[in-house]
Amino acid sequence: MAQPAMNRIDARAKVTGAAKYAADHSLPGMAYGHMVTSTVGKGRVSSMNLGAARAAGGVIEIYTPDNRPAFHGTLPPPMNVFAETRHPLADREIHYYGQVVALVVAESIEQARDAAELVKVTYEAQAPNSDFGQAKQHPAEPPVLPGLPLGKLIEKPHRVDIQAALAASEVRVEETYDVPPRHHMMMEPHAAVAAWQDGKLTIFSGTQGPAAHALELATVLGVQPTDVHVVSPYVGGGFGGKAFTWAPTLLAAASARALGRPIKIVTSREQLFTVTGHRPASSQTFGLGAHRDGRLNAIKHHTISQSIVEDPGYRTTQKYYATPNAYIKLEITPGMNLPTATIMRAPGDEAGSFALESAMDELAMRLGMDPIELRMKNYLEGTLIEGTPFSSKHLEECYRVGAERFGWSRRRARPGAVTDGDWLIGMGMSTAILDSGRAPTTVRVTFRPNGTATVACATSDAGTGMWTIMAMVAARALEVPADRIKPALGDSQLPVAGGSDMYGAVGSAATATVTPAILVAAQEAIDALVEHARTAGGSPLRGMGDIRYDKGRLLGEGTSAEFGELLTLTRTAEVGAQGTTSEPDRSHAYASYAAHFCEVKVNRWTGEPRLSRFTTVVDAGTILNATTARNQITGGVLFGLAAAMFEEGKVEGATGRISNANLADYLLPVNADTAEIDVHFLDYPDTGLSPTGARGIGELGTVGAAAAFANAVYNATGKRVRSLPITADKLLT
Repeated sequence: MAQPAMNRIDARAKVTGAAKYAADHSLPGMAYGHMVTSTVGKGRVSSMNLGAARAAGGVIEIYTPDNRPAFHGTLPPPMNVFAETRHPLADREIHYYGQVVALVVAESIEQARDAAELVKVTYEAQAPNSDFGQAKQHPAEPPVLPGLPLGKLIEKPHRVDIQAALAASEVRVEETYDVPPRHHMMMEPHAAVAAWQDGKLTIFSGTQGPAAHALELATVLGVQPTDVHVVSPYVGGGFGGKAFTWAPTLLAAASARALGRPIKIVTSREQLFTVTGHRPASSQTFGLGAHRDGRLNAIKHHTISQSIVEDPGYRTTQKYYATPNAYIKLEITPGMNLPTATIMRAPGDEAGSFALESAMDELAMRLGMDPIELRMKNYLEGTLIEGTPFSSKHLEECYRVGAERFGWSRRRARPGAVTDGDWLIGMGMSTAILDSGRAPTTVRVTFRPNGTATVACATSDAGTGMWTIMAMVAARALEVPADRIKPALGDSQLPVAGGSDMYGAVGSAATATVTPAILVAAQEAIDALVEHARTAGGSPLRGMGDIRYDKGRLLGEGTSAEFGELLTLTRTAEVGAQGTTSEPDRSHAYASYAAHFCEVKVNRWTGEPRLSRFTTVVDAGTILNATTARNQITGGVLFGLAAAMFEEGKVEGATGRISNANLADYLLPVNADTAEIDVHFLDYPDTGLSPTGARGIGELGTVGAAAAFANAVYNATGKRVRSLPITADKLLT
């Protein structure tokens, strides 16, 4: 059941500035690097004039494809799929606009930046293949990737004669839904401070997975993983963009080794659009066929994307609605001259839910049926393709409770039926489903003489609340107040099992992964403490046969000692143990669920859409901390609404340049664009997935939020917008 809410234990450090992020570190003798990026989308560097830059004040070195720091090994999976596979400055070939072509290292950041402006690069330019609209006219089959989940689902799509099934359906919808490129735009840009000593690297780098980051760096730098120490206790947002290792970090580490002094590189805001990954564009054609009573007869989901990273079909269609006929296909546009695509919050799920849930709303309108009723008619009890039953699903209650809280009964089915002066008022809803999982991992719990206990794991807190969750769960397991628990995370040298858990705060799985291991480690540590009390010299319980641990005290035969007192008396620095968990039972499928309800108002004269109200009801297992969980859902909903209302990476097809690569033109929501978001948790423990009963929620709010907004806009105006973002010009057309 839900635990008492707790404020973030890292909050004070963050608001007072005591929390050190990657770029906040300064080391003796440190130099600064600034990247030079290409100004053509395809071609080759024909020459580089470095004279003026080298003569500039404070310049130490300029690295180019002809003079680059040493890189060695091939990137390990999954980095070789979800990040840039080329080593930085690998050659003179230009693959996309904004590619790193040089690194200037100087005594100060200002000197490095100013000298970078003096580097003159001449190109043999070619016409780039950068127009997704054109490229999607000639898609290709995606590559098969054995060993990765994505490869398995491409190998085994569920295919039937879908056109015949659609034709036999009494009511049909077949439309195309387009999602533009999107960029992570976390508050903290990618940054790294790298220093070598005796052949070993210490690097301060914002990362969602310190252990994986260390492995990737070690592979590319040609050293042992144990020779790389990644320090990243605070991460200023990641959204998947900091799950893998990118050029700025690699260049900082390699140049620091080459120069024999610490190097700091901070990525500029404009460079973030090209050198550290993005969500690729996608175009989805959805076909829904139904009987007159609303039961689905066929679902066709055909996606064309820049990259296999964005696979909306399998991520959504196979787990939302029941149907006897389903067709899921992914095609890609290979060889495009665009920056590397990578995972971004709810990859596949965000785009897929926008298309599917918009199509379901369109079908409900054609059937003259309430959108909730249509969804309940096609309620799915297990995965569509494999038929694996869901472990715990209360989505029907999400619909019911959400409708009551939101006032769905006041909705008018006819578009444009509700007005308020110059504003058209509309309501829309959508479903959100997000796969849940956990990986085996290792945690260490340690008792200290000062009466505190440390809980340590090489995971990360990218703003998700892991600092607080670790303290709460350890406090419960050890039966002591949470302020006596000292979490340790964000360090590659802390315990980790060595699998998918190495990627830390990724895939909404960190809480479900780490907390079961805390329970195991806590019990192992208690057992070790009891044995210490029985055998250690100076222990007041030495030699006793029956010793119990109770709320931080050791009890036995009329004698007791608090664990800090025991360790002090025995002159012991610490007693602890590690605990490692295994994977969950695979006989069930695990997912988190939500029902979103959205009200918008659209100005009848200007076409401006505004958010009025938003309610979401969540079924995500045990809610360990309602405070941080509500933060996560609220942030996720706003993330999805940003896609619906504002965000769009605009690529010039003729040049490959991202024309709005700045925060003046790449629009993000601010306080005035939002409204109070009503979040309610059902709190049904899912002990099949995890002993703590918790499932992932970090990305859940994002899923379906854009569709709820789009459906509300249609209800307000009668205009169906099938390409994001939904802007005034599209509503006035």
